[in-house]
Amino acid sequence: MAPRRAALMPFVVDASIAAAWLLPDEENVEAEAALSLLEIDDAVVPDLFWHEMRNILLVAERKRRIGSEDILACLVRLESLPLRTMFDDDHQTIIRLARKHQLSGYDAAYLAHALKQAVPATIDAKPKLDADAEHLRPISL
Repeated sequence: MAPRRAALMPFVVDASIAAAWLLPDEENVEAEAALSLLEIDDAVVPDLFWHEMRNILLVAERKRRIGSEDILACLVRLESLPLRTMFDDDHQTIIRLARKHQLSGYDAAYLAHALKQAVPATIDAKPKLDADAEHLRPISL
């Protein structure tokens, strides 16, 4: 990765975007743009992110998309990126958002995290619509 320039604003990155950075058969323009943003800024992730990434990589291994030796290498690569893990136990907010927007607890956790940090987020289509409803700024990728 090139030397980092002056920071603009952190953003929340979700596991589906990060998975595209690691899986060789994934092509995702938004993921590449988010990875480029890490050259100039940090990303924040909820602690849930790491559980999701381990699961994504294990499923990819089972489907023979990656080799067993690749899982730890992928996690080490992720750990080398400027990702700040934030721990949040605001159960009420996460449950409220999940109910209000018909989200999974996982997606509601990402949305709650972005709202709490007042930063944009890279999130799937349904949560993206809900982020708009919560007046969360979309990330420019």
